[in-house]
Amino acid sequence: MNDINFNFFISYNHKDEDYATWIAYLLEEDGYKTFYQAWDFKAGNNFILEMQKGAKCAHHTLALISENYLSSLYTQPEWAAAFGSDPTGELRKLIPVRIQDIELEGLLPQIIYIDLVGKNEEKAKEAILTGVSSDRKKPTVPPRFPGIIPNQKKMNLTKLT
Repeated sequence: MNDINFNFFISYNHKDEDYATWIAYLLEEDGYKTFYQAWDFKAGNNFILEMQKGAKCAHHTLALISENYLSSLYTQPEWAAAFGSDPTGELRKLIPVRIQDIELEGLLPQIIYIDLVGKNEEKAKEAILTGVSSDRKKPTVPPRFPGIIPNQKKMNLTKLT
């Protein structure tokens, strides 16, 4: 399989499968095509070759970041492959999704991530769909005028007198 056939490869640790399933379902309901281990790996497949297919044939890798994910030997190459193929992030090949309140270290803090920590289902759904969208985040209504910024020098002189 040489062509990109999927919008998202869902990269996760098996201990976070509930989140992975929820996100994959949400994305597919919104019209995206995912490559997701629990749904797409079948008996008789070679596990490593299927992971290679996901890494190679998806526009984006969604890395579900948790302690489980970061401590797993098998998830490391998945996010590293996405990062390595797009180190500047211009193509958004790697899209981290923080699902647990942990501090990111190394290269990961430099990559803008979707943060689901502390969000209820509605807010998490909105964060995922907004985060994966390639649309600009321009508001649909005009922002309010912020007002006149007072001259700080004049204010300081007034206070002294």
